[in-house]
Amino acid sequence: MKKYIQKLRKEFKKYKIDGYVIPKNDGYFTEYSKINRLKIISNFSGSAGLAVILKSKNYLFTDGRYTIQSQVESGKNFKIYDFEKLINCSLFKNLTLGIDPKLFTSSQVKKFFLKNNKIKYIDKNLIDKIKKQRESINIPFFSLDQNIAGESVSSKISKISKYLKKNKSDYIFISAPENVAWILNIRGGDGPNSPIPNSRLIISKSKKILLISKKQKCKKLLKNKVIKNNQFLDINKLTDKLLKLIGNNFIIDDKTCSIFFENLINSKFKIISREDPTYLLKAIKNKTEIDNMVDAHILDGVALTKFIYWIKKINKNTITEVEAAKKLESFRKMSKNFLYPSFDTIAGSGKNGAIVHYRARNESCRNINKKDIFLCDSGGQYKYGTTDVTRTICFSNQSKNIKNIFTKVLKGHIAVATTNINKDNIGKKIDIRARKFLIKSNLDYAHGTGHGVGFFLNVHEGPQSINKINKVKIKQGMILSNEPGYYKKDHFGIRIENLVYVEKKNGKLFFKNLTMAPIEKDLINYDLLTVSEKNYLFKYHFEVYSKISKFLNQNEKSWLASFI
Repeated sequence: MKKYIQKLRKEFKKYKIDGYVIPKNDGYFTEYSKINRLKIISNFSGSAGLAVILKSKNYLFTDGRYTIQSQVESGKNFKIYDFEKLINCSLFKNLTLGIDPKLFTSSQVKKFFLKNNKIKYIDKNLIDKIKKQRESINIPFFSLDQNIAGESVSSKISKISKYLKKNKSDYIFISAPENVAWILNIRGGDGPNSPIPNSRLIISKSKKILLISKKQKCKKLLKNKVIKNNQFLDINKLTDKLLKLIGNNFIIDDKTCSIFFENLINSKFKIISREDPTYLLKAIKNKTEIDNMVDAHILDGVALTKFIYWIKKINKNTITEVEAAKKLESFRKMSKNFLYPSFDTIAGSGKNGAIVHYRARNESCRNINKKDIFLCDSGGQYKYGTTDVTRTICFSNQSKNIKNIFTKVLKGHIAVATTNINKDNIGKKIDIRARKFLIKSNLDYAHGTGHGVGFFLNVHEGPQSINKINKVKIKQGMILSNEPGYYKKDHFGIRIENLVYVEKKNGKLFFKNLTMAPIEKDLINYDLLTVSEKNYLFKYHFEVYSKISKFLNQNEKSWLASFI
């Protein structure tokens, strides 16, 4: 890390800059990328962060999920701040900061740096200059049948076209790969944990499309005529083609259209809006997508239940956090429909559980002590569905304090699951329900209560979420996580997470659980639960047993029955 910082600083004089800004994202603005320039320069491995390297100081900005982790990984060489400090950043002033215009949006630059500093665009990425990045393997994109996706490509393009006409726009530039994936019913292999097809898309109001990517990645789509030759454009020919398009204006995506592409579009067209409607369209899953997600979660629930039974009742050896994560993956691999994890498993025992997005590594992980509690957050990509689930497990009797905190987290989890969505229909309102039992005891957690989830796509997808600020209306077909928690630094972490989807019955909306795995009963103080909360737990575990018991052996089945 230090040597790369030194090499980077040597470039400052050449480019006449006082510092250089390195974001976590790649040029496609995906959360999980195979290229991680931020880790190279800072050693920080979290999913959200940004570094600013100055001539004599280094800054790292991240969020509450990574407060402990960032100190452990980067604290010796960086001053670490919450992302809030990055807004109109005044920690340093009157500087010229270099950025790669392909890695930032104009709104980010304006929000973070332009009030107190100047920005200089540098076309050559300076991290790539000091450490060459490997080109990603050209894994071909593939198409999903309509009986899997549940809606045709033409139907989706018609919705976008209607939006363009309503907003009096000639074109839209779809810059987020997950949105391209949804519109064209395609997937790829460009994410380490997500079937992302690194590509962009131009759609005209007359429903013409141009898929922009590498030809090698699109060869299957072209061969099978999913995409016609005149609908494909090699990324290297985009500039010429764009300037030849006939029309007056464009809609772009404020979240993922880089300064580079914005300037390119702006050179000929007028940008009239910065909102991609695909996010909301994609967030509302159709019946086929929901049915596929239900099936994926049954498979996932079987794997997780087998793992919990194994680690609590069968395993007699001392194992490490890494070994536990591998064992869980081996249970998932028992299903032929499992592809790979939907994110790197978080397996934190004792004090490591307090690191919200902890990643166990062979060289630094702990043995799982039977006296500790163990937080395991994991998920899978299945054909076809995406899962994400957290369970906190114990191996011995725990203190009353830990049981009480776990139970307050559970009460918040149940409060979310039983929300009257017709009344509390935005994430901001639901978040209050999740925290109220902890807050009564002056406890809280520094992350959101829930995030949106994609269908066989990213495990984190918006625009819906459950947190202190989100105002997006919760609608039928949306999928979210429900994951309140509590973390005591250097001691333990607790989190209970299920995925839920929004169902409509008799004109009313309610959450229905997707996740089918038992919740640790040995950590519950039942005296703190109301009758309705106890009934919820009974019904939940009865449903889990009903759906997955036939896939378990007799011992596993008997053990699971004890939760009812």
